[in-house]
Amino acid sequence: MTDTSHVPAEVPPNVAGRPVGRRTVLFGTGAAVAGLAVAACTTTPDPDPAPSSPTASGDVCTLTKELTEGPYYLDGQLVRADITDGKAGIPLKLSLTVVDADTCEPLPDALVELWHSDALGEYSGFVGRNGHDEPDNGTFLRGGVFTDSSGVAAITTVYPGWYRGRCIHIHVKVHTNVTPTSDGHFTGGQEIHTGQLFFDEKVTDAVARVTPYSTNSVTRTTLAQDSIYDEGGATSGLLTLSGTASTGYTGTLTLGVDR
Repeated sequence: MTDTSHVPAEVPPNVAGRPVGRRTVLFGTGAAVAGLAVAACTTTPDPDPAPSSPTASGDVCTLTKELTEGPYYLDGQLVRADITDGKAGIPLKLSLTVVDADTCEPLPDALVELWHSDALGEYSGFVGRNGHDEPDNGTFLRGGVFTDSSGVAAITTVYPGWYRGRCIHIHVKVHTNVTPTSDGHFTGGQEIHTGQLFFDEKVTDAVARVTPYSTNSVTRTTLAQDSIYDEGGATSGLLTLSGTASTGYTGTLTLGVDR
């Protein structure tokens, strides 16, 4: 079995010894933390094996806390709607709606940036830290897309894997006033939200039985065991999922940012 004892758990930047800077965010508890507002769309039944079950009100302006960006962020990634880079995994199509938390109006032209691990729990730019040897192009499963006039960012990726100490999740940032560059990346602007997206455990159980996820030798941390997810449902970033492990999933969430 591969030795993964060297793999760092994802901890708040200040705990990990990183200086507190512009990306340092709070692990707030409850409504006292003002950052992102988030609520789920209507749940669509998931026949394989059970529907996602976020717990949130229908108010898309419900505020929730921001979460750590973690140790694997890379600046200025590609602006693109498909971030897979050919990575194997169960297809995942995300539809994330960004709204102004004060008015509930859609926020167009905001860049929604995502990054997450592959099926074996490895991040591009850091391959090997979860104990698996594979090619690393530095860009797989990273990138962002601008919201349309309805505030919707549609991104194609694969269902993430897991690494030691964390449940399955996707990191997300929302930026405003960024400038696309001629080589397909972006620069400048303001980060107005840093958070994470989470997955229903019943869905993840089905995913974990499918290749290549089933070859991940690292013990999986569940939502209930995770040190960051707080069982708050959609208000803590739990996606609404529909689909199956054999055909792929669609994930939706409404992000209400405090501008």
